Amino acid sequence: MIARPLAIAVLVCAAGGVAAQQSDIDSDARAVLTTTLRFSDGDLADLRRGQIVKHGLPSHAPNEIAVVGAVRIPAPKTAFFARVRDIARFKSGPDVLQLGRFSNPPALEDLAALTIDQDDFDVRSCRVGDCGVRLPAADIERIAREIDPQAPDAQPRGAALFKQILLERVKAYLAGADRALQYDDGRKPIRPRDELEGIMAGMPEITALMPAAVDEEFLYWSKEKFGLAPFITVTHVTIACRSAVTCLMITRDVYSSRYLDASLALAIATDAGSPEAFYLVYDNRSRAAALQGGFGGLRRSLAERRARGGLEESLKTIRSQLIAR
Repeated sequence: MIARPLAIAVLVCAAGGVAAQQSDIDSDARAVLTTTLRFSDGDLADLRRGQIVKHGLPSHAPNEIAVVGAVRIPAPKTAFFARVRDIARFKSGPDVLQLGRFSNPPALEDLAALTIDQDDFDVRSCRVGDCGVRLPAADIERIAREIDPQAPDAQPRGAALFKQILLERVKAYLAGADRALQYDDGRKPIRPRDELEGIMAGMPEITALMPAAVDEEFLYWSKEKFGLAPFITVTHVTIACRSAVTCLMITRDVYSSRYLDASLALAIATDAGSPEAFYLVYDNRSRAAALQGGFGGLRRSLAERRARGGLEESLKTIRSQLIAR
């Protein structure tokens, strides 16, 4: 009676070994999928059959959620990266209101198409400890010094100053001068660099796969719909290929005017046995202060559910676009 379940267990393990040997996923990428990203042999089999696989990952902080998903796409991965480089086309959708790519070096003209309405930033109701957007105390005090909130041109002047501050934030980030940055718009200060480093410490998959050389990187800004009010973000995109078979894209949140404390995502594009198809794996960790405190557990559950659903829709959209190219 003991030998029978033991024999079944041995057969199951043997079947898993055969599945591993027959896998068409690059061995290094597969090692990351099956360990850090917690894909089972069943998940990998579903991927080979064309299904979208997604699940949550353990969080490393009370204000963090993490999700991962993957899909097999019958198109070359070069087509995916071509779309990424055309970021306005890649990100287009009903929730993306505006978007632009920063030049190198960044210039104020790069933000010309960005409109900043009262819903985006209300200069009349921004003070230290109570401001509608994420800003350090020094910037909030600067706004109060330079703009009379009762003046008839207060909003357009505030919008122009916000763009200038945003450009300064981008330049500081590129110069590595943002380590001490702290947002003082709410009751509790937020240090985005600390939050980002906390996320990075919980993503060993990046270290495991990232090559020494970077192929391309750029920054873009966007204004997107989310929640009760839109938010403005700046994102850093890094593309690197560790081999002819596997390439990576890392997207890092540089600034978010609302909602996010920090966010980091890794996209793995690895050939599915030949260059004519590839597996796209998307792994994201984000932190938000709203996930803590009263009802934090409920907010986390809702956020994770929304993140998984949004991830599945994104993977479906990317697959359909690349198939139809």
